[in-house]
Amino acid sequence: MPAQPDHSDRRRQLSAFLRSRRERLAPEEVGLPRTGRRRTPGLRREELALLAGISATWYTYLEQGREIRVSEQVLNSLAATLRLDRHERAHLLQLAGHLPTAEVEEREPLTAGAGAVPLLLQPHPAYVIGGNYDVLVHNQAAEELFPRLVTEAERPPNFVRWTFLEPVARDVLIDWEPEARGLLARLRTLAARHSGDPRYTRLIEELNAGSPEVREWWPQYEVQARHSGRKRLRHPERGPVDYAYTAFHLAEQPEQALVVYLDSGELPAEPQP
Repeated sequence: MPAQPDHSDRRRQLSAFLRSRRERLAPEEVGLPRTGRRRTPGLRREELALLAGISATWYTYLEQGREIRVSEQVLNSLAATLRLDRHERAHLLQLAGHLPTAEVEEREPLTAGAGAVPLLLQPHPAYVIGGNYDVLVHNQAAEELFPRLVTEAERPPNFVRWTFLEPVARDVLIDWEPEARGLLARLRTLAARHSGDPRYTRLIEELNAGSPEVREWWPQYEVQARHSGRKRLRHPERGPVDYAYTAFHLAEQPEQALVVYLDSGELPAEPQP
C-alpha cells in the first residue's frame, strides 16, 4: 500500500512556517505602534489576526497545529498580511492542504498601435493603464517623472501600488493625500466590476497589508470615476510643476486608458466667450 500522508507533520510545518513569518514582521512595518517591551519578536498573534480580519482564537489554533480546516480565502488574507511572496504563498497553501490557484501573470491585451502612442508622445509623460492601474506601457518621460514606478521585471508596474507603497511618491505627488484618496476611490469603483478577479483582489490585499492609509480609507467605501484634471508634481529637474492630464479610453479595451501629462503653462489660452 502507498504510504499515507503524515497530516500531523504537515500541521507542525504549517505552525512553524506561520510563526517564523509572523515573527519577522515588525509592528511599525504594518502601521502598529510599538508599545513597551515585547517578549517575542515581530507581531503578536492577536495583532496578526486583527490585520488579517480573522478570529484571534481561530488563528491561535491554526498556529498551534490543531486539526482545523481553513479556507483558501482566509489563507490568502494571511499571506497578504504576512507579505508573503508568491513562492511562500504557494508553500502556505500546500501546507494547509490546498493547491495554489492559477496565477494571472499575463498582462491585459494591448494592441500594437495603442502601445506605440506613449513613445510617440515623448517628451510629454504618457502611459497606458489597465483597469487595475497596471502600467501596460510607458515612455521615458513618465519613468523620469515617476521614479521607481518600474522596480520589478516579473510583474508590470502599478500606479496605485506606487502611490501607496513607494515612499518617493509622497515627494513627487505634492498634494499626496487628496491624490491618493481619489486614486483609491477610482480603484474601488473598478474593482466592484471585477468581483473575484485575482488581479484586483491581490492588489487590494497588498495595499491593505502595506499601507495604514488604505486600511483606514478602504472601509469608508468612497467611489469615483476616472477623469482628467490637474495635479502638482515635483519634476526631478524643474521642481514643482502644475500639470494638466488627460485620460483617453481605448476603443478596443474601454477600461484601458492612455494618460498624457502636459505642463499647464504650455497650454494655449482658453478662448474667451
